[in-house]
Amino acid sequence: MTQPFRQAVSRYRSPLLPELLVQYEADRILIHSNAVHDVLSNAPCNGGWARANRFVNWKVPLSYDCTDPESMMLTELEKWGYDRAATVGLQTAAHLTHASFAEEAGDEFKLLACATAGTGNAARAGLARETFSAYEPGTVNIIVLIDGKMTPSAMVNAVISATEAKSAAFADLQIKDCRHDRIATGTSTDAALIAASQSSAYGPVHRYAGAATTIGNAIGRLVYDTVHEAVRTQGEARFG
Repeated sequence: MTQPFRQAVSRYRSPLLPELLVQYEADRILIHSNAVHDVLSNAPCNGGWARANRFVNWKVPLSYDCTDPESMMLTELEKWGYDRAATVGLQTAAHLTHASFAEEAGDEFKLLACATAGTGNAARAGLARETFSAYEPGTVNIIVLIDGKMTPSAMVNAVISATEAKSAAFADLQIKDCRHDRIATGTSTDAALIAASQSSAYGPVHRYAGAATTIGNAIGRLVYDTVHEAVRTQGEARFG
């Protein structure tokens, strides 16, 4: 695990996937790949199924209008000069400087996981609470880039593995849903993004990504580690 942007650097070069550009700006983290990926996410911008090679985690301003998050994000993409059709955009109010990264090479895959986290609206799924028709941007944002081949169902499975790992990190850190005084499973506004390169460099196709599979186990471990680090250090100073 590493939190490179706490050290006053603006770029992180992945030792495992050096072709990726990972760049920090005051209002965003950009992960750019030359290869277009299949993407599954609940991102406010280009969420659902998409084809993209840019993945942005945008720290929203105080003037943020949660009634139309996609429109606001598209305005920012145009300002930054990013191709809106090839960019998936997440939104957060968490500290971007405390983004945590982890990576691993395994059985016909390479992985990079990134998490940003704040827990001010920690919530436990399965309990009754006040609900709304429109939502603020995600507080725990998880990005998993997979250099490898995956079926659509395996990518859905990867979302499950990542979500379970996030909840495990919350439990081990004793993060509570303050309204119910119970251990939280996440926050009320989390987002997850799974991107698979589908590279021809790999032969086998991953058809599952649960905890008992090599790729699912790796996703779970990396997401757990990055969420744990991002949450654990969220109150620390940038150069702590």
